[in-house]
Amino acid sequence: MTTAPLYLLLVSAVAIYLSTGASAIGVNYGTIANNLPRPSQVAQFITTQTIIDSVKIFDVIPDIIHAFANTNVTVTITVGNGDIPALADARAAAQWVAANVQPYYQETKINRISVGNEILATGNRLWISKLVPCMWALHNALVQAGIRNIQVSTPHTLGIISNSVQPSQARIRKGYDKVIFEPMLKFLRQTKSPLMVNPYPYFSYAPSIADYALFRPNRGVHDSHTNITYYNMFDAMMDAVYSAIKAMGYADVDIVVAETGWPSAGDPNQPACTVDNAISFNGNLLKAVTSGKGTPLMPNRKFETYIFSLFNENLKPGQSNERNWGLFRPDFSAVYDVGILKNKQSRPAPRPAPVAGKKSWCVPKASASDQALQANINYVCSQKGMDCRPIQAGGPCFGPNNVRSHASFVMNSFYRLNGARPFNCDFAGTGVVANSDPSHGSCKYM
Repeated sequence: MTTAPLYLLLVSAVAIYLSTGASAIGVNYGTIANNLPRPSQVAQFITTQTIIDSVKIFDVIPDIIHAFANTNVTVTITVGNGDIPALADARAAAQWVAANVQPYYQETKINRISVGNEILATGNRLWISKLVPCMWALHNALVQAGIRNIQVSTPHTLGIISNSVQPSQARIRKGYDKVIFEPMLKFLRQTKSPLMVNPYPYFSYAPSIADYALFRPNRGVHDSHTNITYYNMFDAMMDAVYSAIKAMGYADVDIVVAETGWPSAGDPNQPACTVDNAISFNGNLLKAVTSGKGTPLMPNRKFETYIFSLFNENLKPGQSNERNWGLFRPDFSAVYDVGILKNKQSRPAPRPAPVAGKKSWCVPKASASDQALQANINYVCSQKGMDCRPIQAGGPCFGPNNVRSHASFVMNSFYRLNGARPFNCDFAGTGVVANSDPSHGSCKYM
């Protein structure tokens, strides 16, 4: 096989480039799993065994934020999509900052607040219309609280771009360009915050362009307007983003790679999901973003980059590839290594410890919509081993017969059966851990 020499070359190259410590190499710390180690163990592993210096979490999870206190690892926290409309209000934004930033930021290096995730791709008009006002409200709340070193931004899929086959011709899609993106880019410029994008060559994969997507030798794709030939899709995607914002007059706004990666396993109908492909993509990606070479339209630049993801997440729905994006398994053993580990593991990795503590329950947030809560019900009740009969007609928890009551019961059941860990009450930002028993009448919560 030819992958072994390539793998060794990538490890060496990445180690050399990362030894300078000049670039932020981050990971997305997902928690849709019931077998993950304690956040304190994760923080120790990252700080002592890896070259990772940044993590991004998809919520505000106190245990994770606390775990990285007094370390050099920066933490990006996330506002739930459904919370955006309420937080466009100045008073609500101030309360959110007081509850979710001020208790932590002096000890934990919170570097950025991500306002939602891929909001434009949701098509939710309310979320979209309130996105920039929410960003301003949170920024102003931070300033009023005396916090000036935390940026506010929001990640985007590359679906925001049209005409991207030739990167120089890429433009922000009509309808979003003037109404949403121009005010957003103006905000980012004024607050010195970056544009966050999620470029995933994996989602554009086809056998005919496999080498182009995976940074392997290929004939390249020519841009006739610049006479530039691109030899990997990642560079082309990044230059498409740059061209799109440059055309709007905002070429000076920095660009952060908020998510990218490649799954290492999949179902039989997903032949692109292999360890070799994950090594090729992520290894070359790390080399590219830290080398200082930049891209054809952005030469001599390094890019703050967050790989998706830290762990394989065994509860993610969908096909097998959804559960196999991780660099590591929950026992800290590497799924594969492209230079992320400081030293080769010579002894068994630490095992997760059981969680101890007083009884707690998982209930819906007051701000959670019925639509989101119904999605929680559907998800929990589709999981093997979950008993949703109590909320069905005739069951002890059927009444009151409404979505919020039913969601409360099943969300708590999921939380309790998976170890009562805070991240198992996340539910995309719609759940919260409570200390009072929500049982009522004959409906007894675990």
